[in-house]
Amino acid sequence: MIAAVRDAHKRLGRVQALRGVSLEVHEGELLALLGPNGAGKTTLVSLLVGLRAPDRGEVRLDGRDPREPAARRVLGMTPQGTGFPPALKVREVVELVRAHYPDPLPTAEVLARFGLEGLAGRSVQALSGGQARRLAVALAFAGNPRLAVLDEPTTGLDVESRRSLWREIQRFKQGGGTVLLTTHYLEEAESLATRVVVLDRGRVVAEGAPEAIKRRVGLKRVCLRAAELPEWPEVERREFEDGRYTLWTADADALVRRLVQSGVAFSDLEVLPVSLEEAFLAVLDEEEER
Repeated sequence: MIAAVRDAHKRLGRVQALRGVSLEVHEGELLALLGPNGAGKTTLVSLLVGLRAPDRGEVRLDGRDPREPAARRVLGMTPQGTGFPPALKVREVVELVRAHYPDPLPTAEVLARFGLEGLAGRSVQALSGGQARRLAVALAFAGNPRLAVLDEPTTGLDVESRRSLWREIQRFKQGGGTVLLTTHYLEEAESLATRVVVLDRGRVVAEGAPEAIKRRVGLKRVCLRAAELPEWPEVERREFEDGRYTLWTADADALVRRLVQSGVAFSDLEVLPVSLEEAFLAVLDEEEER
């Protein structure tokens, strides 16, 4: 276990941002921290990386208080908002970050892996928003850390750049690295995460592998093309778009049998699990109803 939070409480002004959160980050995993705006994700990350201290509870990074500089040597981070020294060039920023680590990656490797070779001599002030974000993510890995904490790393990136960063994150994990990722892109969490933790109003409300979170909802999607379908009790929710129905049901087998027995003409039948995004929204709806 490389990091842990135990019964952490944190108030920010009038807001109780965390209410007894406990969390473990295990070596070699990619943990996605999910939740709506205001759920406490960024506050929890700030405790883990030593930017804040809990009002109550305990936080450990590599077995130490994360506010200790020695503890943070295992850590690389991309915060939500990043400012660079305005007088420096891209290569110089990478070298500045590398200098804080005992065994950093070579500068040329960092630039190459994150598509920054052609920008190495450019002033950071001249970078586009997407280029600056790529540099911010590259800096999290420049020191060759054991743990990379990435807070909304792909916000503002186009699809190609986002998927390129996904490949580098997966490469880091496959090499034995550990990643803590916060994201609003549920597709990102579903593609990358080995484990998911869902926060809502400062509490952990769900935890497990993405497939386990999806199974918790207990529904499947039955998709097909048909001109019209009757109302059936097995269907908990339905959508119709461009001649294609999507039906959510707890018993896909029973629904398919009813469909065949009904004599309705249909085509392109698929039975699919719910997506992580649908499961995430269902978990939040459950919490709202409590």
